[in-house]
Amino acid sequence: MSSSPAEGASHLPLREVTVVALEQAVAAPFATRQLADLGARVVKIERPDGGDFARHYDRRAKGLSAYFVWVNRGKESVVLDLKDADDRSLLDRLLARADVFVQNLGPGAASRLGLAPAALRAAHPRLITCDITGYGTDGPYRDKKAYDLLVQCEAGLVSLTGGPDAPARPGISVADIAGGMYAYTGILTALYERERTGEGSRLSVSLFDALAEWMGHPYFAEAYGGAPLTRSGARHPSISPYGPYGCGDGTRVFLSVQSDREWVALCERVLYRPGLSRDPRFADNPSRHAHDAELTDVIEECFAAHTADGVLALLDGAGIAGARLRTVAEFAAHPQLTARDRWRAFPSPAGMLRGLLPPVEVAGREAAMGAVPELGEHTAAIRAEFGA
Repeated sequence: MSSSPAEGASHLPLREVTVVALEQAVAAPFATRQLADLGARVVKIERPDGGDFARHYDRRAKGLSAYFVWVNRGKESVVLDLKDADDRSLLDRLLARADVFVQNLGPGAASRLGLAPAALRAAHPRLITCDITGYGTDGPYRDKKAYDLLVQCEAGLVSLTGGPDAPARPGISVADIAGGMYAYTGILTALYERERTGEGSRLSVSLFDALAEWMGHPYFAEAYGGAPLTRSGARHPSISPYGPYGCGDGTRVFLSVQSDREWVALCERVLYRPGLSRDPRFADNPSRHAHDAELTDVIEECFAAHTADGVLALLDGAGIAGARLRTVAEFAAHPQLTARDRWRAFPSPAGMLRGLLPPVEVAGREAAMGAVPELGEHTAAIRAEFGA
């Protein structure tokens, strides 16, 4: 299939790769958007009755869904009714010339459509298939519907998030992002292997397994530590001092001490209490964490003489990690993003939008950052390309 990447994508490594995506919501679109940013051609198959339902989550991005804008730039939108013989034939022709097929339909839907990975791989040995599911392709939860917060609950993450009185949902779609990133890296690995072997691969990623991997620290801490971790709000469940501390101007500064060497530096160069590092209550991290409330009182007593700016200057001077608690608006105006020229404009049906470059920088290459597609915008062109 001929490639039609955005301007500048000729310098990108995946410019000859075509991805066919039968995707919706966040996890699969997030994975394929990473591929689109690297120059891959991503053909997004959408339903006739409104397309990807993430298009309708909200209207906060100039009338468009903020979720959809985030994970779907740089793709071609093709509307197909897969129960229609002609449309299904067009999908089959797309798959015959594709490099990667990604799907995250509901449990069993791909198989019912005749798109089971075993059948696709038998028909197209070079094809890389990637199924993104909620809980995996077997086991008692395989047919259970899975949405981000619900997977977080099943994986135990929500039990650790929030304050002592109640759990809380993390502010972003953690399970979807985790699943999408593992799918993305798996696809890149499969493409690399195919260059060596000529054979495609069958990949499967579940949101639950992806988030379960991220639960490694809480699991080991509880399984072998003799007691469960507790919700600690903005503080760290096992490291101290680590979290927010009040300053004299009524604001808070977040700081993190990761070693006894940093603890000594904090005492000597920030708190101006060098003897504190030898206090048995605070001699090592387990002791400091056991006496976290007392340590917080000591730190805030010292910080009361300074503004947040003053505290951050002291922390920087001592080599101690510190941060401000920024709002989303303050993040968008972050001086580090501005100084490093991380923002780019990209087209959408609502006009130009501004988004961040992908996190991985490759010297001499610019991310494609293509347009967000209208529903079905590329259907006629794809039909013409395939004579359908």
